[in-house]
Amino acid sequence: MARLSHGLLGALNLVTLLLSLPMLCAGVYFRMRAATECERALQVPVIALGCALLLLSLVGLAGACGRRPAAAPFLWAYVVAVFLLVVAVFAFTVFAFEVTNRGAGSAVSGRGYREYRLGDYSGWLQARIAEPETWRRVESCLAEARVCGQLDGAVGQGAMDFYRQHLSPVQSGCCKPPTRCGFRYVNATFWETPRSGMSPEVAGVGGDCRAWSNDQQVLCFECDACKAGMLATVKKKWKAVWVVNVALLAVLVLLYTLGCCALRSNAGSRYYNGGGA
Repeated sequence: MARLSHGLLGALNLVTLLLSLPMLCAGVYFRMRAATECERALQVPVIALGCALLLLSLVGLAGACGRRPAAAPFLWAYVVAVFLLVVAVFAFTVFAFEVTNRGAGSAVSGRGYREYRLGDYSGWLQARIAEPETWRRVESCLAEARVCGQLDGAVGQGAMDFYRQHLSPVQSGCCKPPTRCGFRYVNATFWETPRSGMSPEVAGVGGDCRAWSNDQQVLCFECDACKAGMLATVKKKWKAVWVVNVALLAVLVLLYTLGCCALRSNAGSRYYNGGGA
């Protein structure tokens, strides 16, 4: 049993070590070649995860493959680190499920796209996206990615052709005015205010109708609908992360179990060699 637990622990940590090296190298490579600050920021978690996985794998290999008396501190450090990771990943998984459990796009009659309202999402996500510094960085990323520039090809389309498009949540919220504002479609990048003007009730709905601008650098980036579209995208990404976290949690529990078995076998062998048997 002792050899089996040590062998499995060493094999699994060798696999994680081999996985961490390309992850770390890819993170550094893409960070150095990133064209924008947003792209560089996306590589930071990959590099951090690669470094943590590399360090944890080395400690696990030292504990599993080293000589029994000298390997005990490495095994203890490994088991404690994996236990803390299990707790952290479990807490984050529950938290991610809770904050992304609310919010969904609303279907609009005669439209191929959905529209999004900020109030439909969890209060925590609303507070984070509404922070001025956070939203300033998001706006910068949207401008650098030319999210709305991808609609340039639809400039010559008629209104009905445009309405049938399946826009992304960000495009729906940030690149056009909300349907309830009653703006008249001219083309994909230009909308006219209703000739009768906006009623006070419509103009006051979240301020989105007044925030819209035909300036291509402004559009609806200051609208609550734009923030809601961004949260819809974040929610979709976090759902994928939630699934990955569940799989990661299962692997960490297996590693923790093997580490505990290796520690028990070490303690048993010391007891036997000391004459306790």
